[in-house]
This record gives sequence, structure tokens and C-alpha cells, in this order.
Amino acid sequence: MKFVILFLYILSQIAVGIIGMKRTKNLNDFLLAGRNMGPWMSAFAYGTAYFSAVIFIGYAGKIGWNFGLSGLWIAVGNSFLGGYLAWKVLAKPTKEITQKLNVRTLPELLAARYNSPFYRIFSALIIFIFLVPYSASVYMGLSYLFESVFNIDYQLALIIMAGLTAFYLILGGYFAVSLSDFIQGIIMFVGSIIMIFSITSHPNVGGILTGIERLYKINPKLVSPIGPPGFWPLFFLVVLTSLGPWGLPQMVHKFYSIKDERSIKPATVITTVFSFVISFTAYFIGSMTRLFFNSIPLEGGKPNPDLMIPKIIQMAMPEAIAAIILALVISASMSTLSSLVLISSSAVSVDLIEGLGIKLKSKAKVFLMRVFCLIFIGISLIIAIFKPSIIITLMAISWGTVAGTFLSPYLFGLFCKDTTKLGAWAGSIAGLSISLGLSIIYKSDSAKIPMFGSLAMIVPLAVVPIVSKIERLFSSKPLAIHLPEIEETLSNE
Repeated sequence: MKFVILFLYILSQIAVGIIGMKRTKNLNDFLLAGRNMGPWMSAFAYGTAYFSAVIFIGYAGKIGWNFGLSGLWIAVGNSFLGGYLAWKVLAKPTKEITQKLNVRTLPELLAARYNSPFYRIFSALIIFIFLVPYSASVYMGLSYLFESVFNIDYQLALIIMAGLTAFYLILGGYFAVSLSDFIQGIIMFVGSIIMIFSITSHPNVGGILTGIERLYKINPKLVSPIGPPGFWPLFFLVVLTSLGPWGLPQMVHKFYSIKDERSIKPATVITTVFSFVISFTAYFIGSMTRLFFNSIPLEGGKPNPDLMIPKIIQMAMPEAIAAIILALVISASMSTLSSLVLISSSAVSVDLIEGLGIKLKSKAKVFLMRVFCLIFIGISLIIAIFKPSIIITLMAISWGTVAGTFLSPYLFGLFCKDTTKLGAWAGSIAGLSISLGLSIIYKSDSAKIPMFGSLAMIVPLAVVPIVSKIERLFSSKPLAIHLPEIEETLSNE
């Protein structure tokens, strides 16, 4: 049954790639699907890119084990701040300004907004360098599941997933990604509901209320509003995972391609519901891990967080249910991978190449995009094979660094026309320095990484306006950007 599900899934993705190839004729099609995506496909593309295998394989296990039910605050933050408010605040102005300026990527938008060509080159390098380990973390999380549930060799599983991602993305571009995300989103949504029911009905849990009672007996703090690690660790996890999407290029990209303003409202609702169901499922199941492993010593008396959920699936679910859950996690991973690969390859083949003044024809750009998709997948694959660190640390550092670099310049660029180029640069450098600097100083301490990433996003929110204000006060030159399209868009907000 498990192999039948896997085979059908692979066939569906091959079909998606072929369909997408027929719809992809130029660079605009490859990157943005012609800016013609409806609300359902846009919302599912956002939601499936948001939640990858890491949330089920790494985050759910570790956070649920440590925080208990208080980890559900992360689900609230993900759905409200990362889902609803992100679409409510960012979607319309981003759609308008990118269409008026005819920009296709976040580096291109920042370079145009701040009249700084080098910003595009800098942004492209940040994206390519730091999304590689993020992508590797997704591969690693998915392969852990393959190894546990399918008994397929870790490296073989990596190669299968990398090959499948390369096939449908390189053929069909963003349309294939969005169509695949829609299919995968349905699988994730249905699979999450089945997963909740399966886990809560298992004898180790005995239903939701009984499960909560059993957690209370293990440790009363596991069912309290704030789990054993305390308020601040939980707060930083909520900020990292919920505010992060506001500054991640692969998430912002979904706003560029939505068809029209009327599609934004339904997409907002769909994204919010989807985000809540997926994140609630992951963190609630994570909170139940103590009921399965608390009396079973694993790896020196403590379970490996990356393997807890795969082991629960293996030991607690019938084969048919396990196959559905497997499809859920594969879907979560493949959708995130394709978004990461698309954005990272565009950073080099579009932003870096054009930023350096190299002019290519449209067909040559599309070909280059496809080549760099392969390169990016290959590099991520190599990192995942060598497993330099646990997947949670890899993802958290990448997530916090990229979001910290871009969030403030992007946000103030949309809503504050007095933001200066120096202010934007100061914000990006501050976010990058905080995330990387603290990670190096504390030797990538996984317990502190969420705090570093959160600070990298929060501090630049003050740095950008303060530096812009100081520059305006002490500069005798006019600092406002006077591109008519930008001025018109900002004045309408």
C-alpha cells in the first residue's frame, strides 16, 4: 500500500511537469505563471511553501516533547500572523508595486525601490547562500521518514526526491509548482485530519481529554499555557516561525503572481484556515510524543526529535493510514523544495546576472534558470547527504538570517516613502549581522537559534526608520525616490 501511494504520487508530479511545460513559454511564465494565479492556487502555494517536512519531522517532535500543549501557541501565531496578517497587510501593495515596476523578484524590487543596483546583487547572494541549507534541511527531514517508514536507504530517498523536484520544476516552472502545490495542499489538509484522529484514538493517548490527563500526570507543566522551558523560548519560536514569512523571498513571491485584487480576500481566508489546520496538527501531535516515548529509552534515555514522529507513524498506525500520512509529509516537503529551488535559481540566473549588467535573451534566461535549478538541487543534496547538523538548527539559522535581512527594508519600502537607501541597507546589515554573529558566538546553540533569528527580524524594524530619519536630518541632498510608479503606489496606501 505504501509503495502504491508513492508510485501514484510520483506519476501525478510527472503529469504536473508535462502540463506546466505546455504553459511555460518565457521567463515571465517560468517565474510568475503570467501573474494569473487564482485565489485557491495562490493560497495553497503559500501554505504548502510555509510548512515542510521539518515541521512534522523535526519541529513537532522537539517542541512537543519540550513544551507540551503550550506549543500550540506557535500554531496560533503561524495561522494569524504568518497567514492572515501576512496576506491582509502585504498582498495588495506587493501585487501593485511589483506589477507597476514590472519586477519579478524581491531583489529586483528592493533595487528599484531604493535606487540601488548593488542591492540586487547583495540580495541575490544572500538568497542563494542561505536557502541552500534550508533546502537541505527539508531533504533531510523527508529522508528520515522514508528510512523509518519505507525502510528505504537515506541517500536513495534523497536522490528520488531530488530527481522528482528537478523534473516537474525544470519542465513547468511556477505554473507546475502551483498546480503541484494545489494537489499537495489537498493531501496535506486531508492527511492532517486523519493524522489527528489516528493519534488521539491510539491506546497510548485514549482520546484528547484522556491524553491531556496523561500528560498532566507526567508533568503538570506540559498542559499549562507556558511549557517547562518558559515564556521567552516559546515567544521567540512564535516570532521566528510566524513573522519570518513576511521577509522570506519564497513566501513574498506568492503575492506577485496572484491574478487580481479580488482574489486576495478569498486567498487570505483559505491561507488562514489551511495554516491553522496544518500547524495545529503538527504541534498537537508533537505534544503527545511523551505518551509514546516517555517510558522507552532511546539514544541515551532521550528520543531523537527528528525521528519521533516517523517512529510514531510506524508503531501506531495501520499501513493504509501510514501511507496517507507519508503522502502528507512528502507533499509538505516537495512544495517547499520547489519554491526554494525556484527562488534560489532566479537569484543567480536573473538577479545576479542582470545586476552585473549581463544581457540575455528571454529563452537564454529560461535555460539558465533551469540549469541553476539543477545546480541548487545538487548542492542541497550534497549537504543533506553529509548531514552537517540536525535539521532544526539548519532550518532555523537559514530562516532567521534571510528573513532578518529582508523583512524591514521590504516592509518599510511598501508603506513608508521616506525610507532612505541608507536606512534600508542598515536594516539588512543589522539583520544579517545579528543572526550570523550570534550563531557564531554561541556555536549554533540550537536552544538559542530561535532567539537569534527573532532578534534579527525585530531589531531592524527600529534600525531602518531611525537611520532613515538621521540621514534626512543631516543630508542636504533630496533623499526620496522619485520613480513615478513607486510614488503613486505608496501614496495610495
